[in-house]
Amino acid sequence: MGVNPQLKISTNPKTVTVLGATGSVGCNTVDLIERTPEHFQVIALTANTNVALLAQQARTLGAEIAVVADEGCYGSLKDALSGSGIEAAAGEQAIADAAQRPTDIIMAGIVGAAGLEPALTAVRRGATIGLANKECLVAAGDLFMAEVKAHKATLLPVDSEHNAIYQVFDFEHPHRVEKIILTASGGPFRTSSKQQMEAATVEQALAHPVWKMGTKISIDSATMMNKGLELIEAYYLFPVELDQIEILVHPQSVIHSMVGYVDGSVLAQLGSPDMRTPISYALAWPDRIETPSPRLDLADIATLTFEAPDMERFPALKLARESLRAGGCRPCVLNAANEIAVQEFLDGNIGFLDITRVEEQVLADSDVRPVNSLEDVHEADRDARRKTSALIKSQFMGR
Repeated sequence: MGVNPQLKISTNPKTVTVLGATGSVGCNTVDLIERTPEHFQVIALTANTNVALLAQQARTLGAEIAVVADEGCYGSLKDALSGSGIEAAAGEQAIADAAQRPTDIIMAGIVGAAGLEPALTAVRRGATIGLANKECLVAAGDLFMAEVKAHKATLLPVDSEHNAIYQVFDFEHPHRVEKIILTASGGPFRTSSKQQMEAATVEQALAHPVWKMGTKISIDSATMMNKGLELIEAYYLFPVELDQIEILVHPQSVIHSMVGYVDGSVLAQLGSPDMRTPISYALAWPDRIETPSPRLDLADIATLTFEAPDMERFPALKLARESLRAGGCRPCVLNAANEIAVQEFLDGNIGFLDITRVEEQVLADSDVRPVNSLEDVHEADRDARRKTSALIKSQFMGR
């Protein structure tokens, strides 16, 4: 299994749908399209509940349709688009219908498990997909990649790390790849003691030293669960074995990831830490477009440093690798438990280090069941969320 690297270059404007347009990836995508309107024609934009921003984006980009997931927001969206000629729609089915509309590329930026079904809808029409949703591969990797292969869809990774690997991976000769190296910034607690992490506040955990990201992924970066989830993604995106995937802490976030080859060569993709670079790569692929991303000045940076991750302070890395090795529903369980635990931390109900403690216990209490259908994924996800919530309520809250 892997990513389809076939080339199709066109001089016509690309048609684009953005799923999750009001999120971090979505807003950066909209920013790039707005800067280069001659390259793109927007078909559909979707959001969860942010009607005001969605309507503004749709008007600015001249979208054909704007869709909000929350059906209760339909009236507000329709009013906000009044007189624009832009169609308004709401609900999960409307999101799926937006993903079904023919476009040259779909940017799949819906955060969390909610992004799985719309992305699968796009895959099943053989679309080219800029994949920014980790959960598609973490929760349903085997199933999702089987659909990609069956429908000859093309996946273009948008995570900076996987996008970097994609740019330097020899797809024609994958047997010559010795390993892939996912780089990690180390997050805000890279040099913190375990005692300091135990007392960490939400504000401290959100204060990423390099990247500007959404709330959920910022917490995942602080626990390094984001790198664990990225390890699972990399396993499905690229034709390598689990033992060929390494994680390396690189605080400057200049080298976004690397590929090592059997002759000892290591190829790396470098750039300033700006998500608009990998997003633009996916949007314009196989061409490139200009971006406002800061240009890399290595002389100014002067020093690039690297260190091995501390598995004791960041056990999420071990949990992710063990979950992938166990297979079946295990990665889905880990993802669901993480989503619940992160939210409970953000709500002030559990401590920072409790996030991975909760996940470890939920995994220990969960069976390894096969995932053969989307319903299997949903069942594993629901069961893990229920167990996680019950565990937090009975053993962690009020400690």
